[in-house]
Amino acid sequence: MKQVQQPTDVVRIEKSGVRFNAWDTNGVKRTSEITTGARKRAFEGGYLLGRFQMKNGKFQWRKVNDSMVETPSPVDNTPSVDVPTDHAEILNFIHNSYSLKPKMLMMSELKWKYLVRSGVRGKNIMMTGPAGCGKTMAAKSLVNSLDRPDYYFNLGATQDPRSTLIGNTHFDTKNGTYFSESLFVKAIQTPNAVILLDELSRAHPDAWNILMTVLDYGQRYLRLDESNGTDTIKVAEGVTFVATANIGNEYTSTRVMDKALMDRFTIVEMDVLSEEDESSLLNMMFPSVDSMVLGNVAKIATLTRTESKSETARITSGISTRTTVELSGLLFDGFTLEEAAEVSIYPQYDSTGGVDSERTFVKQIVQKFCDDGSSNDLFNEDEMSEATEDTTY
Repeated sequence: MKQVQQPTDVVRIEKSGVRFNAWDTNGVKRTSEITTGARKRAFEGGYLLGRFQMKNGKFQWRKVNDSMVETPSPVDNTPSVDVPTDHAEILNFIHNSYSLKPKMLMMSELKWKYLVRSGVRGKNIMMTGPAGCGKTMAAKSLVNSLDRPDYYFNLGATQDPRSTLIGNTHFDTKNGTYFSESLFVKAIQTPNAVILLDELSRAHPDAWNILMTVLDYGQRYLRLDESNGTDTIKVAEGVTFVATANIGNEYTSTRVMDKALMDRFTIVEMDVLSEEDESSLLNMMFPSVDSMVLGNVAKIATLTRTESKSETARITSGISTRTTVELSGLLFDGFTLEEAAEVSIYPQYDSTGGVDSERTFVKQIVQKFCDDGSSNDLFNEDEMSEATEDTTY
């Protein structure tokens, strides 16, 4: 008879807010090891997931059949992190919380402790910093570390703020006219929930107006209708709001944040990664890619960021960490550095101006780190044509 492979670990999926968390038989949280889709399917299908070792030595999570596991130990539902309430215990928890920070999150110990402290104390937190620097990742890491019910709302993609934050009035022939509350209404009534308001700086001003009373520590309520005497929803005890925002003139799709709204938040500013931290992160994420090549990716990013901040900058923005991760993923999939840059970096820069364009300048930086740039044309035909036209003036 063929021997049935046994899983090294078994997890059960539980839903917390809109998140599907994975707990193994020892009560250890394994959520970050399993894709969202696999966790969601396991929860909806009512089955366990097992961790199996493949022939190449790597591990894969998949459905556990009854023949693979006889009687799994009961899963301990106790949260992985018990947030204390006593002041002395809170101090100890905050100042020993750095161990809870995921390795992939490049954030200083001071700022991580400040973030955790704000979450424990129920402060409204606004994560700021340049695009692609890890704001959303930091916010989600806080949620996982505190192990509280969490809800996610992308306000930058919301076309109808009232529908998203309050709800809609509907009509059908059986029930007539009735009001359907939004998920946000449910979220703010969940004690100790962490509510992530992503891309707040891109939200419609109507969303800001609705959130004013919700975020105000002296009010903390949501009115379902503007008329007098209508129902108001109180924000539950311990609810924390975490927002992310891109603030600055370089973000053309963002709006100037209302000062009164910003005053309702504790600001946590994300730092742009140094060359060393960028290289460390990429090597951690892609250990099979040549570390020297990943170091060159970090150098390219650092050079563009430094240039964009200089008084005589020839480019308007530097390469984000999100872009370096995407580029490194292409290297992992067998693309060369030049090929990866062609599809992930160059399209971000304007080619107007030929040899004096932003794109040409960035190409020159990348070429310095390619193994052999002599066989590749630095400019494509369109850029050469445009450059030739420019010389006629």
